[in-house]
Amino acid sequence: MKHLLLVFALSGSALPAVAAETLHNGVVLPDPWPPSRSIEELRKGEVMPVPYLKTPPAVIPVDVGRQLFVDDFLIEQTTLKRTFHKTRSWEGNPMLQPDKRWEKIYQNPKTAMAFSDGVWWDPQDQIFKMWYMAASFGCTAYATSKDGLHWEKPTLDVRPKTNIVLLSTQRDSTTVWLDHDATDPAQRWKFFQFNRDSYMGSVHTSPDGIHWTEPVWTGYTADRTTFFYNPFRKKWVFSLRDEAFKGPWDYKSRPVKPIGRSRRYVEADDFVKGAKWPDFAGGREWRPGEPVHWFASDKLDSVGIPEGEMKAELYNLDAAPYESLMLGLFCILHDNSRAGRPKINDIMFGFSRDGFHWDRPFREPVIAVSDDVKAWNAANLQSVGGGCCIVGDKLYFYHSGRSEGFEQTGVAFLRRDGFASMDGTGALTTRALRFRGKHLFVNAALPQGELRAEILGQDGNVVAPFTAANCEPVNGDRTKAALKWNGAADLSALSGKAVRIRFHLKNGSLYAFWISPDATGASHGYVAAGGPGFPGARDTTGN
Repeated sequence: MKHLLLVFALSGSALPAVAAETLHNGVVLPDPWPPSRSIEELRKGEVMPVPYLKTPPAVIPVDVGRQLFVDDFLIEQTTLKRTFHKTRSWEGNPMLQPDKRWEKIYQNPKTAMAFSDGVWWDPQDQIFKMWYMAASFGCTAYATSKDGLHWEKPTLDVRPKTNIVLLSTQRDSTTVWLDHDATDPAQRWKFFQFNRDSYMGSVHTSPDGIHWTEPVWTGYTADRTTFFYNPFRKKWVFSLRDEAFKGPWDYKSRPVKPIGRSRRYVEADDFVKGAKWPDFAGGREWRPGEPVHWFASDKLDSVGIPEGEMKAELYNLDAAPYESLMLGLFCILHDNSRAGRPKINDIMFGFSRDGFHWDRPFREPVIAVSDDVKAWNAANLQSVGGGCCIVGDKLYFYHSGRSEGFEQTGVAFLRRDGFASMDGTGALTTRALRFRGKHLFVNAALPQGELRAEILGQDGNVVAPFTAANCEPVNGDRTKAALKWNGAADLSALSGKAVRIRFHLKNGSLYAFWISPDATGASHGYVAAGGPGFPGARDTTGN
């Protein structure tokens, strides 16, 4: 008998699961969907299995977005070495500080902190917009910037003579999302808030991100719950905090009952209606109809931690669509108190090609707490809703940090597509691919090297004239460079056929490739929280 799983549909009510879904990249979702993980699997710290990496599609469509080398999904064979990269902190941090009276109403800490909240480029107004926590567990405030680095706090009419946009007596984390595809302009902005006074979640919508609707109360959840949008499946996903252990709220018990904080998963077609998930109880197995057990910190997060000391925990999981995949921002709690600093949280990357299963091949912080106990980011680093903004050749990762008496906001930079690179001198052959585009582009650093490519048919032979000898070499350090072949205007002759691409790299680094329908290099992938030059949620300009 076919197993059925209750999931949330447009109406917000529970309906049986439908037939298996095939994604833009050829991945077929398992049935039932979403799958529930065993509570024992989470408690034991088992690493999450990723089905599409174990059994990738026979032919991978690559029409959506830049194709990143963060895993082996696209790679059949290579002699190159993969390197993961960390961000670089801006020397002007913290860029947002508590300097308004309503941000300092409590003696400690004074707060201007994006606690998820959101930082977005708004193409309508052509400015960056930020939402953040004003005062510790205070209200939500709003700031704007022309360059994403220097911020202003405008005077608004919600709370006259302040930049407050949503009053609250005890807000915890919130998430703000720009819905580029909203059919109702009044719901262009989406907002979730966890309210500590009532210990309930609420959702709100807005036409401008300033004037918000009255709360619509959600199903049961807990503090640090967030949400994101998965545009590959057109689903709103709520990342619900849960506790994957039984017992009292006692940090001393956690080495015996490891994992602690974990996540449950809810997806919905409609943001407001989908927020009405049923209540669930923490620390026990999943029951049909409940939000499913999803993710927790695993044993690889606690390598080197002696017995008897607190194990690492998943403090939060934010996510955003970046090019052809979902980018995960994992806030990992390593210690609840170190040298008097509360909550030693670092931010790490994870990657998902189906929006549920996460691959975390790099277990070092990409945004780390400072070793300086007096630094603005000495503790409690937290990611920001929207993931990152794209500004020219850089990704801007906004995050908050805590020091003695202050909670503030900063930014860190990463090369565009710069999560991982394939390095050295050698070759990389992709798995079988299919595309409808015409122009092959790469993101590569070749200051003293070069890159060529050739196209292989299904029989493994090179397809003329797309040979390495005919390929014009790419040199220099470029985040968008076209590969061209003598004797061929473009790749249109290969459109719709299953082929492999073999890259020949000499003394350099390859970050990504993509096949665009346009000579501009537009990837038609997703651009997270956007950036100057992007008119919407996707790269349609080749900026």
